[in-house]
Amino acid sequence: MSTTDSLFGIANRRSFDDYFDKEWRRATREEKHLSIILIDIDHFKAFNDNYGHQGGDDCLRKVASRLRDCLKRGGDKIARYGGEEFVVVLPNTSEKGAITIAEELCAGVEAMNLKHEYSKVADHVTISLGVASMIPPQEVSLSTLIKLADDALYESKGLGRNRCQYAENQLPNAAAR
Repeated sequence: MSTTDSLFGIANRRSFDDYFDKEWRRATREEKHLSIILIDIDHFKAFNDNYGHQGGDDCLRKVASRLRDCLKRGGDKIARYGGEEFVVVLPNTSEKGAITIAEELCAGVEAMNLKHEYSKVADHVTISLGVASMIPPQEVSLSTLIKLADDALYESKGLGRNRCQYAENQLPNAAAR
């Protein structure tokens, strides 16, 4: 089975699941930071409804390509998470580094200036991002980090979109490790 999403030319969900599991186990074993970024295209349903599915697919391809191009290290991996959502895995990356990368991703997509007349945020395509980072404790499952990033993404949308938000509600002692 392929590990690449044929529409976007980036890793698919299955590939993400495998890679994230591997990096989670490595970070736990080596007591190193692991960060993820969940990304959602702002008001994509309105984009798809008004520009059509072909236009939506073209937009998704362009955004996926820009996000991939913004990543600099070979171990950093972007994948399609579902629908118009993407996820980035950042091994050995602390909170500060993950926030810097998230801000670069957000700015990179905005700089594309892809027309989106139906957005409530801007006249062009924008993204919202949720960032989470931790040194994984042995007793915590990898779904915890995903949940933290998802909560941060939800908060980013609630604060107006076109921004990145860091998951402040980390596990007790996770930041101190």
